[in-house]
Amino acid sequence: MSDPTILAFDTSGPYCAAALLHRGQMSTRIDDMARGQAEHLMPMLEEVLAAAGIGWRDLDAVGVGIGPGNFTGIRISVSAARGLALGLGIPAVGISGFDVLGLADTCRALAIPAPRGQAYLMQGDGPALLVAETALPADVLTPDALTSEARIEAVAQIAATRRHDPALPRPAPLYIRPANAAPARDTGPILLP
Repeated sequence: MSDPTILAFDTSGPYCAAALLHRGQMSTRIDDMARGQAEHLMPMLEEVLAAAGIGWRDLDAVGVGIGPGNFTGIRISVSAARGLALGLGIPAVGISGFDVLGLADTCRALAIPAPRGQAYLMQGDGPALLVAETALPADVLTPDALTSEARIEAVAQIAATRRHDPALPRPAPLYIRPANAAPARDTGPILLP
């Protein structure tokens, strides 16, 4: 079987990141940005494919970062991945930040920064928890241990290995804490028939 062509992307942080695994070669693009990922993602993916001389129909699967991270950013990537998978008839593989870190080191506790002096912590096979940064183990592995390129490349590599899993669920956001959004204060306008 030939090498798979995998397009991976992630907008769960202050960036738009993409990796293309094609013919055994990896290419990456990371654009730092605090806002605008929704408008930036699809044109960026088009450019990544064009640079490799391939189109959407050449993809065997998409890999997507599912968090934890920025709520809106996670939804942008997951929605794009699910739409592409549906439209192209290919698998979409959701990859958590913990999966990415675990690829680099399977022995240490893993932590991903969260807002307000907190972190998402995973130890062994246990659930991910929201803890104070001051409560992290001394030898915890964080995303800073990997370059941005290594992190998005890991999403593509993991997607390539998982794409044939018959029990593969559709990508879904990995939220460890509830959203900060407050419910609407008014009930909105009444629509007449």
